[in-house]
Amino acid sequence: HHSSTVMALGKNKRRPKKGSKKKIVDPFTRKDWYEVKAPGIFKVTNIGKTFVNQTTGKILASDGLKGRVFRVSLGDLNKDEARAYRTINLIAEDVQGREVLTNFYGMNFTSDMLKSLVRKWQTTIEAFTDVKTTDGYSLRLFALGFTKKRSNQRKLTSYAQSSQVRQIRAKMVEIMQREASTTDLKNLFQKFVAESIGKEIEKETEGIYPLQNVYVIKAKILKRPKFDPYKLADLHAESAQTEDVGEEVGAPKSDADGYTPEHAPVV
Repeated sequence: HHSSTVMALGKNKRRPKKGSKKKIVDPFTRKDWYEVKAPGIFKVTNIGKTFVNQTTGKILASDGLKGRVFRVSLGDLNKDEARAYRTINLIAEDVQGREVLTNFYGMNFTSDMLKSLVRKWQTTIEAFTDVKTTDGYSLRLFALGFTKKRSNQRKLTSYAQSSQVRQIRAKMVEIMQREASTTDLKNLFQKFVAESIGKEIEKETEGIYPLQNVYVIKAKILKRPKFDPYKLADLHAESAQTEDVGEEVGAPKSDADGYTPEHAPVV
């Protein structure tokens, strides 16, 4: 019975020798780096870089970039750490030279911020509504607020009655509609950044039940108008004048044009 085991060893004659694998080309050699630009309402318009395979034949590099969504913390965009709980989503709409121009795509709260707001002994009130801006964007906005103690209140809990909650929710919807439908997308995002819609809701619901921590926690763009390069250029134009360049950092300029991989490419 030994012979059968010996046979099994010589079985793989037909397999090609190892080592004739083709060399793995480092995929980064084929990629180009682009600067990503945020719209001009933010203090920092340079978000960072993104890369894409170089244009080969019919596949244009710019098509590979368009439609990418970048999530950026508002803390970074406005150099204000206190606002880091909002993330702004930006979508790449156009490529000009080495720059990718982005437009607003949505807005979100970080989950830890949301979780820090929710407490016991109070009512959480949420509302959402679909709005349309003057420049033809459809968005869905989500608002969130919490009841708070009145200044002279002894009772531990501050719960709103369901009828009050309904009134407040209606008010939230009304205010979001009003604030959004009277402006364009850019101003709407400025309002998100300034938290003015939340303040407005707090102010106008005071008579129903006092609220605290009212925010538009999420904005989702449902429908965008046809791409208009002029409009996008406008959005980016104002940043050009008020560009905050920051300190000059003595960085090695060697890898500006070609990408030098951190690790030696796998051969």
